[in-house]
Amino acid sequence: MASRFDLTDMQLMVNVAGAMSLTRGAERTFLSLPAASNRVKSLEEHLGTELLYRGSQGVTLTPSGEVFVRHARAVLRQLEHLRGDIQEYASGIKGRVRICANTTAMNEFIPAVLGRYLVSHPDVNVELRERLSYQVVKAVTDGAADIGITAQGSGGAGIRYLPYRTDRLVLVAWDGHPLTRLPACAFEQALDYDFVSLFESSAIHSFLLKAAEDLGRILRFRVEVGNFETACRLIAARVGIGVIPASAAFRYAQGMPIRIVDLTDEWSLRKLHICWREADALPAFAQELVDLLVHDARDEPPAP
Repeated sequence: MASRFDLTDMQLMVNVAGAMSLTRGAERTFLSLPAASNRVKSLEEHLGTELLYRGSQGVTLTPSGEVFVRHARAVLRQLEHLRGDIQEYASGIKGRVRICANTTAMNEFIPAVLGRYLVSHPDVNVELRERLSYQVVKAVTDGAADIGITAQGSGGAGIRYLPYRTDRLVLVAWDGHPLTRLPACAFEQALDYDFVSLFESSAIHSFLLKAAEDLGRILRFRVEVGNFETACRLIAARVGIGVIPASAAFRYAQGMPIRIVDLTDEWSLRKLHICWREADALPAFAQELVDLLVHDARDEPPAP
């Protein structure tokens, strides 16, 4: 027999489980004791199993009751999230854009554009997540993100790609480091030295680990930091060397004793793309963000 129950039944069972008492559970659900008792009995009949052990000291959950209450709590939590999201619309928030992007886009390109966008769109919220490029495409494909910025230019079923920017990674070392005597070097040469890196949670950290692993080498992290500026300051202090986007490297090299060395590896030069699900036409407010990103990229002068 198919189970039939409503939100009141679920809330009642959660309250009974919390109070370990049918009487107090009924009170917390704003039901009379007879009404609550009838609801539980009816629920048990429909489910074909007992949910409560009844005794002189109160009630306890049967194994079936524990399963029911666990799922009921999950459903009620989801309803609270639903109420919260809907409340945003009631209080003036009309839209939400979910973005996944790689480290360079997150740190170098998106913040300024996003600032202008949010000021001009006070009724839109944005969720921004940092991911590796393949994870960005997966998030968009799975519907976990509306817009992605990735170094991939293809992949994922039904994903549309739009050219965005060029992402060039360079080696940064202190002035006088042996590698700075070279016009360019391979990443493998740099692996002989200690590294200053972004935190393990950053996409670029995982990317460089994978690049070293592909070479059969170990990447030695001396320190992990939260942003490119701190990384460059520690590199200038001779703590280690690092690999960061060229745009950040040239910016900080103007005021720090650091030197920039081009990498000869093919992966150091990557073309970024904006992507989204082709079958799902972006809402107008999300499309406006894409347009703003593209226009900002066209206006940006090329990196040195």
